[in-house]
Amino acid sequence: MGRQKRSLGNMIDSIAKWLLKFRIIVIPARYISNSRFTWGLVSRTDRIRTRRLGNRISNEELPNHISIIMDGNRRFAWSNKLERGIGHFRGKEKLKEVMEWVLNLEIKYLTVYALSTENINGRDSEELESLYDLYEIGLKEIAEDHLIHSKKVKVQAVGRLDELPERVRNAIKIAEEKTSDYSDFIFTVCLAYGGREEIVDAVKEVASDHAAGKLSLLDINSDEISSRLYSAEIPDPDLVIRTSGEERISNFLLWQIAYSELYFTDVHWPSFSRNNLYEAIESYQYRRRKYGK
Repeated sequence: MGRQKRSLGNMIDSIAKWLLKFRIIVIPARYISNSRFTWGLVSRTDRIRTRRLGNRISNEELPNHISIIMDGNRRFAWSNKLERGIGHFRGKEKLKEVMEWVLNLEIKYLTVYALSTENINGRDSEELESLYDLYEIGLKEIAEDHLIHSKKVKVQAVGRLDELPERVRNAIKIAEEKTSDYSDFIFTVCLAYGGREEIVDAVKEVASDHAAGKLSLLDINSDEISSRLYSAEIPDPDLVIRTSGEERISNFLLWQIAYSELYFTDVHWPSFSRNNLYEAIESYQYRRRKYGK
C-alpha cells in the first residue's frame, strides 16, 4: 500500500512539473504558492504528516544505528545565492536538529560523515580553515549541550585525526572527555576519514602482529580486521542516508556497510527535515534484510 501511494505521488509530481512549463499556469501558481494562506496550509499539512509518519515508524522496528553522509552544504548555498560558508554553517546547525530527532526516537547509534581524506586533499585552504573553525566550535558546543548530557550521549571522533589542526583535536578531546562516562547513546563523527584508509590501517595492525608472532596466519579473518577498525566498538550501520542527490558511498564505512540499507534523497543537507528522516526510516522498514540467506 505504501509503495502504491509513493508511485501515485511521483506520478502527480511529474504531471505538476509538466504543467508548470506553461506560462499561463506558472504565473498564477507562483502567486498562489507565495501567499500567506498557502504557506499556512502547507505548514499545517506538513506538521500533520510528520506526526502521522512518526506514529507509523514508531510502530515498526527502528534501526539501531543510522549513518549519514551529510552532503550538499555548498549546493544549498549556491542554490540560495548565499556564501559558501553560510551553507556549511547551516549544515552544522542542521546536525543539532537531526541529532535531537534521532535521540527522541531512542536510536542508540548515530554516525555522520563530516570530513573525508579526499576533502582535505581537494578543498582550497580557505574553505578548509572555515570548516575547521566550524568543527572546533561545534565540538565545543556539543561538549556543553544540555541535551547531550541529559540523554547521556557519548561523543567520539574517528579517522586519521592527526591530520587535523591542533585546535580541532583539542576540541575533540574536550567533547570526548566530558562525555566519556556515558553509554546510553553513541554519537560518532568521522573527520579526516576514509573507508579505504581505515581498512589499510587495520590490515597494517594485523600484519604487524603477525610479523611479531602475536597472530598466526590461520587466525587472520574478518573478525580480526573488524576489531581493529576505528569504529570497532559500535555495531555496523542498519541504515545509511545520503543527502543532496548523489547515489554513491564516497569512501564511507566501506567495511561496515556490507549489509546496510542505503537511502538517497535529493534534499540538500541544510534542508533535511524531520519528514525526510522519517521517510528514510520508513523505507528501511519496508525492506527485508536477508544477509545473504
